[in-house]
Amino acid sequence: MSTQHEASLGAAPAGHRSFTGRVWLWLSLGVIALDQASKAWVVHHLSYHVATRLLPVLDLTLAYNSGAAFSFLADQSGWQRWLLTALALVVAVLIVTYLGRLEARRQGLLCAALALILGGALGNLIDRVRLGYVVDFISAHWHEHYFPAFNVADSSITIGAALLLIDLWREGRRAVAPSAGKEEE
Repeated sequence: MSTQHEASLGAAPAGHRSFTGRVWLWLSLGVIALDQASKAWVVHHLSYHVATRLLPVLDLTLAYNSGAAFSFLADQSGWQRWLLTALALVVAVLIVTYLGRLEARRQGLLCAALALILGGALGNLIDRVRLGYVVDFISAHWHEHYFPAFNVADSSITIGAALLLIDLWREGRRAVAPSAGKEEE
């Protein structure tokens, strides 16, 4: 197998023992599978906009979102479907490319964060292309105050973004720590 082919499959270049961040793509595939399976179950078992109480602050409610996060652009004529599709595809290509440049073991938190974001973006992309909207069904609320409905893909993107922030914070601390030691010398 050629070195270039190995690198495209997630292996590091010759002479390296570690794998690239692409080995984390299994996490993206898991997110996509869970997202699509949960949406299929909800569409089959729930009625549109009829809440099923799970907890005092959490319902299952089938909803369709033709826009982006928080139904942004949902009231538009349909052009947003293709804009959001193109945006998701560009982000997916950039993430997969960047994962290929990361070291899976040394940069695991960053790889996991990007894989979660990728899986969520592709999960919603599948809905958008196939249906023209995204299926949402998790409805969190406090009394009469409701957070916009979301799904597994949205949750994955949110968790991935939080992990990205944690990774940035950790990297920032690492960058400051060596320079702080040099000042004391």
